[in-house]
Amino acid sequence: MVRRLYFSLLGIVVLVGSLLVGNLFAGNVPSLGLDLQGGASVTLQPEGEFTQSALAKAVEIIEQRVNALGVSEPEITRQGDNVVVNLPGVNDQQKALDIIGRQGELLLRPVLQAGTLNTDTTTTIPGSGTTLPGSETTVVDTTVAATEGGPGSARGRGAATTVPVATDTTAPALTATTVPESSISISEDITDPNANALLSGQNGEAYLVGPAGATGKVFTNNAQAVIDNGNWIVTVELRKGAEGADLWNALTTKCFNRDASCPTARIAIALDGIVISAPTVQEAVFTGGNVQISGDFSQSEARDLAKILEFGAVPVKFKVATVQTVSPTLGKDSLRAAIISGLIGVLLVMAFFFVYYRMLTIVVVGGLMVSGALMWSIIAFISRSNGLALTLSGVAGIIVSIGVTVDSYVVFFERIKDELHSGKSLRSSAQRSFTLAWRTILAADTVSFIGALVLWWLTVGSVRGFAFFLGLSTLCDVIVSYFFTRPAVLLLARSKFMLGRKILGVALPGSDSK
Repeated sequence: MVRRLYFSLLGIVVLVGSLLVGNLFAGNVPSLGLDLQGGASVTLQPEGEFTQSALAKAVEIIEQRVNALGVSEPEITRQGDNVVVNLPGVNDQQKALDIIGRQGELLLRPVLQAGTLNTDTTTTIPGSGTTLPGSETTVVDTTVAATEGGPGSARGRGAATTVPVATDTTAPALTATTVPESSISISEDITDPNANALLSGQNGEAYLVGPAGATGKVFTNNAQAVIDNGNWIVTVELRKGAEGADLWNALTTKCFNRDASCPTARIAIALDGIVISAPTVQEAVFTGGNVQISGDFSQSEARDLAKILEFGAVPVKFKVATVQTVSPTLGKDSLRAAIISGLIGVLLVMAFFFVYYRMLTIVVVGGLMVSGALMWSIIAFISRSNGLALTLSGVAGIIVSIGVTVDSYVVFFERIKDELHSGKSLRSSAQRSFTLAWRTILAADTVSFIGALVLWWLTVGSVRGFAFFLGLSTLCDVIVSYFFTRPAVLLLARSKFMLGRKILGVALPGSDSK
């Protein structure tokens, strides 16, 4: 019996200590939420007609995009038809907002001509000799031959080069105009997939593109940025059949053959009227099912392009209704206040136990330390593996859980007190009291866990965070109560250390205390 008690007590201490040291050695620490470390909160409001299923899909795609940014515990929730996106700890908030805001359809459009944008008062279409009034850009012909060393290319399972990922968020303002000599009409709607358009790219590029030959739906959701021969490239797999490879190959065949509809042999990958990349086609038919795009990419540029290809377009048009920021200073103040309130709560509990339960307070202190270390290790591991973030509401759940833990000790100790008053020894009182108290502890913790589970299931936002951490704390209390508190008290009751002492207001045999 004694050996099993020692095994249980030392086992839980060694296990929790190992988890704590392992997380610290691996660099795992709890990630902090928006309200504790600062960040951005964006409210998106849908525009136009949409269905609830399309809105649900839009929220799913936005969540995938945000998760791809590496944000710890991004919170994407619906408030009615609005979508609220919280981005804790985002260093480059504008970049995150740009990715969230890209909601148009991803279009694959043949490039008719390519050039550069200049701050002028006219737009000139190369080869037409015609000027379009009302714009503020000039297009200069830079069409190139389809060679291995050209400015852009794409091939199946082979080397390819693209223009780096575009960062422009604006496009030339054009009016619907027809150029007589070349019979090229340019629509003022730069997102119209059925008309020619003049689109902007990065660093002053301009692309005169034709009607879209396909959409981003030709790709599967597995685009990746990888290193090939020391360079960053983007690989993406084509869907099979008429909705994937057939559409892609029809477009690439035209471009490879420099058909009149694609004289530059380049395909513009455009989202929201912005050219993300414009590779030159180097194979007519992609039989392998994979497309590789490479070039003078930085790591971030390759990953941005991969995210766009992977997650495609949001099926609902949104506008940014509000943007709120929480400064890191305010977040630190909230964290400091949470820590102080938690410490005050623990100290008050310890003071109460010391006055009322005397020597048994050492078990309470040890139990809270083990429980705290266990919770810290679990939160740190989940933060690293699944992006869990500790929010202010989560801290509130942990503080409230202190009451749940304290209840377990009170139930156990009061049982012991009743047994001692009936004249039993501490040794026999402790064993019998835990057997009776365990049922009560288990029932109370079960009720608390069910309440937390229901809250987590039915609510969203901060209430859900509160419920998760309350439920986690309750589970930790059950584990610590059985594997630490029980053997600690039973071993203490058997030790000579307790002889001649007053415990729970009752003088033990061998004690001279009054």
